[in-house]
Amino acid sequence: MSQSQHIIIVDDEAPAREMVGDYLRMHGFTVTLCEGGKSLRTAIEGGVPDLVVLDLNMPEEDGLSIIRDLKSRGNVPIIMLTATASPIDRVVGLELGADDYIAKPCELRELMARIRSVLRRSGPAKAPAEAPAAKNAREQLVRFGTKWLDLEAQALRDDDGNEHPLTASEFGLLKVFAANPKRVLSRERLLELANARDSEAFDRAVDLRIMRIRRKIEPDPTKPAVIRTIRGGGYLFSPPGEKA
Repeated sequence: MSQSQHIIIVDDEAPAREMVGDYLRMHGFTVTLCEGGKSLRTAIEGGVPDLVVLDLNMPEEDGLSIIRDLKSRGNVPIIMLTATASPIDRVVGLELGADDYIAKPCELRELMARIRSVLRRSGPAKAPAEAPAAKNAREQLVRFGTKWLDLEAQALRDDDGNEHPLTASEFGLLKVFAANPKRVLSRERLLELANARDSEAFDRAVDLRIMRIRRKIEPDPTKPAVIRTIRGGGYLFSPPGEKA
């Protein structure tokens, strides 16, 4: 990578955040260490990081409220660190837009693998995309219900060109559907193709992410016609003009 990617570690326990920070620096990342929500907000005033690793259990401010705040400001990828967080906290974190989670104490190599996976899915979203040739631009646009998915810019837009926020994991799923129209994809296959093979809560997380995507793209989210649920099978993307 030409420019070192910037990761912010938010953890109220100094030894834990320093250990993770040292390990990431050793692997070429630029790292900022924060002890809570207040220092995190100060840090991002200087520029949005490529990824935030966030402890959910902190005395100063609840990690879930920090996720909500971060996602309202922009679309920075987030990996949750959870020591005592219940499965419901993890699911709520994912529903709020977090991209992954890992249990504490974490195996540093596993954390690194998850960081790289989320960064791959989020892509170079901060770099301004050069205007491609018209033909190439058309090839990079996929119609999903009421919106267009721009594969090049990794953005979801309506017919007026307004951008609608998309998390890295939601983009990953839409990209998989775009590449596999009219094919039934199981939850496991979706996770595999989106580079997001993960542990127990993720069957439910796929359903939550599909629900969030449907709110953004379906003409009527209560009667999904673009991304359909196939009983016992998984999900199927019906491109425009295809009969249900």
